[in-house]
Amino acid sequence: MRVLAIADSDSYLKWVACLLGDLPSGCATELVVVRTPIAPSPPQTAAAVGDRPAPPVLSARAVRRMAERIRPDVIIVACTGPVVDVLVAETLDGLRPRPVIVTGLPGISVPATEKAWLYRSGCDLFVVHSRREMAEFGEIASRLGGGGVIGLARLPFLRPRQATGGGDRVVFATQAKVPRARADRERVLLALAALAERRPDLDVVVKLRALEEERQTHNERHHYRRLWREMGEPGRLLFETGSMHEQLARAAGFVTVSSTAALEAIAQEVPLLVLGDFGVSAELINLVFEGSGLLGTLDELVKGDFRSAGPEWCAANYFHPPGRDDWTGLLAAMVAGPVTPARSLLDGPEHARARRRARRRVEVPPTVLRAGYRAKRRMRRYLRALT
Repeated sequence: MRVLAIADSDSYLKWVACLLGDLPSGCATELVVVRTPIAPSPPQTAAAVGDRPAPPVLSARAVRRMAERIRPDVIIVACTGPVVDVLVAETLDGLRPRPVIVTGLPGISVPATEKAWLYRSGCDLFVVHSRREMAEFGEIASRLGGGGVIGLARLPFLRPRQATGGGDRVVFATQAKVPRARADRERVLLALAALAERRPDLDVVVKLRALEEERQTHNERHHYRRLWREMGEPGRLLFETGSMHEQLARAAGFVTVSSTAALEAIAQEVPLLVLGDFGVSAELINLVFEGSGLLGTLDELVKGDFRSAGPEWCAANYFHPPGRDDWTGLLAAMVAGPVTPARSLLDGPEHARARRRARRRVEVPPTVLRAGYRAKRRMRRYLRALT
């Protein structure tokens, strides 16, 4: 089975690079990054792919030519929603023989959203990672229609802890989108600094998703390293990038607001804390942790009050037995065929404008695209000044 995997950002690249390792032995795989404004930097790429060779960064047209050349049986489109839609509907449309189109989401997807399903409704197999996600996306699929089959896979980067002889650090996993407010982020940093003062035997590490100049899957308005400098660095904190797995191998404790890395900490048996001070909601991407026993406060963080997830919550959320995974079996049956192509729910004329915007993201060089965005913003400010 020949498989071509396409990613567009750091989190999707990490997900699909690990997912390829779950394919049956004997599969021939190719991994590429489609050129967009959020394509990962070389250090982000190295952290995401591990021992795999760094994938090439290709334009959408070059991705099409590559697909025509290698004639894959399967294409995994591991990208943000609008990019999935435009690649499947336009860039990859009409390939002969038609490959099976697979997609998925790289982390916590609870609650399931209609938008995630709509953007990926042109794909034949949608990979999710928990029984709860399967039930929620199944309900959306039955209500909206379109799309293909939903398959279950354990998140591929949930690996057991390496033997290191004990942890020497507390790791805070940042998240680009939450908390959004600058003041809330400052509270987190001050609590981490207070923990560092109470526990001089531990390094307190702010694990960054990206350096200040690097792009991420989601924009980060208040970057933690820059914010710490602007605060005058009132305490002892370390700021590091790189592999989360390696950070957790040295961790005595872990804390986050909503990062998927919390699941990695559970897998590696690192005590953890999910901060609920800013609320628990779908917008904060931490609703899934209700009932886990992991939600706590900044005050508990200062005290180093970490805990473990409850077994019933784990079974329903991302830690189901491996025997329940069915995505590779579904994929093999689809490759054997025949498969009725999935029906996209975004093919109508009312969605044409949004698809054109997404097409620009994969066809126009990022430097040109950013220059256009800057010129557009300047023009808007100029017109507002005239009114």
